[in-house]
Parts: sequence; structure tokens; C-alpha cells
Amino acid sequence: MRCQAAVMYTQPGKWEVTEVELDPPRAGEILIRMGAAGLCHSDDHIATGDLPLPYLPACAGHEGAGVIEAVGDGVSRLAVGDHVVTTFIPSCGHCRWCASGQQALCDNGALLFSGRQLDDTFRMHAGGTDVGQVAMISTFSEYTVVPELSAVRIDPSVPFTSACLLGCCVPTGWGSAVNVGQVAPGDVVIVIGLGGVGANALQGCRHASATHILGVDTDPKKLPAAATFGATQTFTSLDDAADTARQLTNGQGADVAIITVGINKGDLMGGALNAIRKAGTVVVTATGDGRADELVPVNTVALPMYQKRLQGAIYGGCSPARAIPTFVDMYKSGQLLLDELITRTYPLAEINQAYEDMHAGNNIRGVIDFVANR
Repeated sequence: MRCQAAVMYTQPGKWEVTEVELDPPRAGEILIRMGAAGLCHSDDHIATGDLPLPYLPACAGHEGAGVIEAVGDGVSRLAVGDHVVTTFIPSCGHCRWCASGQQALCDNGALLFSGRQLDDTFRMHAGGTDVGQVAMISTFSEYTVVPELSAVRIDPSVPFTSACLLGCCVPTGWGSAVNVGQVAPGDVVIVIGLGGVGANALQGCRHASATHILGVDTDPKKLPAAATFGATQTFTSLDDAADTARQLTNGQGADVAIITVGINKGDLMGGALNAIRKAGTVVVTATGDGRADELVPVNTVALPMYQKRLQGAIYGGCSPARAIPTFVDMYKSGQLLLDELITRTYPLAEINQAYEDMHAGNNIRGVIDFVANR
């Protein structure tokens, strides 16, 4: 079949909306008619070249929701007509990590940027050239073929525009606080970066009953909405937030600091380490420029003597097959905000404008709405 998709031909570059051809799903695969796709900063790293891809051209997008149109042989867990959320880790369920409840670390993650499907072949083509599918899902396409392992069935009553956020920014942010940071009742937490992932880190802190949730963003436009998601105070400077954390803790510092900025830097991680207390944790969720090694300034006495922890986080430490249905239930019961995260929706043709709006600080989360623009 043929459809429209946003394809990256060079890095750095712009998304080019073009016609692509999709092969039918093979064994263990499904065809999804996309309903909505979230515009995550991680995909922008592809456009800027911060995340070099080994194969071009490529269609990205890793945060999406839609309905299954067809299934390949052997698909048993999902069926035509199911509403699903895509997951950017095709968790096998059998490797060491999946078996220990850490689906986000599945060994299949090693294949995410190859552009190929699990059988090492392509499903998407344009002008006689194979088009790589980032994370094997490519939600920046009207239709996409993905592994059955890359989709989780959801309640069809949830709008696609809200449901798509469950594919990345909600579990990544919420889980960075609850699962990885292990925020506890009464804690003082600093969340650095108040975009889509940061807003959900705030929600996770509120869910975990942190007493003081200090939101930081250098862009003042991001601060007013932070209280909606749980921030008790907001700042444009990490130093100011750290000073407040020390004032609240008799000089000790924050229990947890969570870094959710668009582009991470070594000095930011060093500043976060200085902002936490003894035995505190810095959760590093944000990624940086993959072309450069960032040096982290660390006090080599304080780190061991104060038993501080610098902890990476992917997918918020969530196991998508369990977490996504749980988040749907929380949304339906009013415990999790999804609709409020969406600042603006766009047609696929305006994807580059959407990312310009993100860089300008205009959006908490922009979303491509395929349904409204068909």
C-alpha cells in the first residue's frame, strides 16, 4: 500500500513528507493505521544530527496510537480492529531483562536504530529505495508495519491524541520519578526541564506524594503550566532551585533531581549532583549530543563520601505491557492528566513547523493528528 510519511534523507536535515510504499505485515507483524503521533524531542535529535543514524533515509516517530488494519501469520495477542499504543522497545518477554521485569532493557533494543525489522529486512520504501523505520515503528507515517511486540492494546474510548503520549513521554517522565528515582512521601524533588517528559516527571512526583516539587526551566514560558502537573514552586535557574531545596532540608539538599531537558550537558549533571543530599539520586533521563563525549564535573570526594548516585533511565524503568494499561486506568479515573499535556495538534504536512514551535518553547507536547487531517 502507499501512504504519506515524514522521511529524513540527510543529517542534519528537515523532515520531507513524501509518498512511501509499505509491504504487508509478515509473520509476527501488524499493520497500524495511525491515529496520532507525539512529537518527542528524541526524534528532533535525528533532525539535528545529535543522534546519528546508521541508515538513511529513515522515517522516525516512536510515540503513537492507532488501530490495527491487518495482521501477519502467527499474531495471536492482537487482532484487526484493536486500538493500540506503540512501544519503542519490542520487548521479547524472554531475555534476561524481560524475565526480570525490565522490559525497557530488552535485548531487542540493540536493533532500534538499524532501520530494519526483527528479521533484518525493510517494510518501507520510497522511489525504489528502502526506508529505515526508527525503533521499528515509524509513527510519522499514515500507516506503519511493526512487530506485534511493539504494540499494546488499549481501551478504544481513549482519544488517539491522548493515548499516543503513553508510548513515550508519560512512562518516561512518570517512571523516572516513581520507578527510577523512587520518590517517596515527604521528599523534596527537583525536576529540570518542563517539556512533555518533565511534565510527567512532575505528575510522578505528585503521585508519589513528594512534599516539595521544584520545577526548573530556563524558558519562562514553560513555568505557568508546571503547577497543573504538580510543581509546588518553579525556577529559571537550577542554582536557585538547589538553594531552595537546601533551605527546606536544613542544608541537606534535594532527595532526588530528575534531568528531563531537551539536550543534556555534563555541567548540568554536575550541578544536579551538587543539588542533592547525602545518599540522594540524580536521574538522567535526557540525552545529549551522541557525536560528542560530555564530561561531568564531579566532586570526587563528595560523590563517595556522601554516597550520591548518578542513575540513567530509559522508558522510566517501565515495562510497557504492564505500564500502558495501568496508565489508561489512571487517566480514566482522573489520576493522570493526558489531555492537558497537548498544547497543539498538527497535520503531518506541518511537522517541521511543529518542531520549530517546540524549539521556541511554545508547546508542552505537540501531536500529529492523523484522524482530523485525513
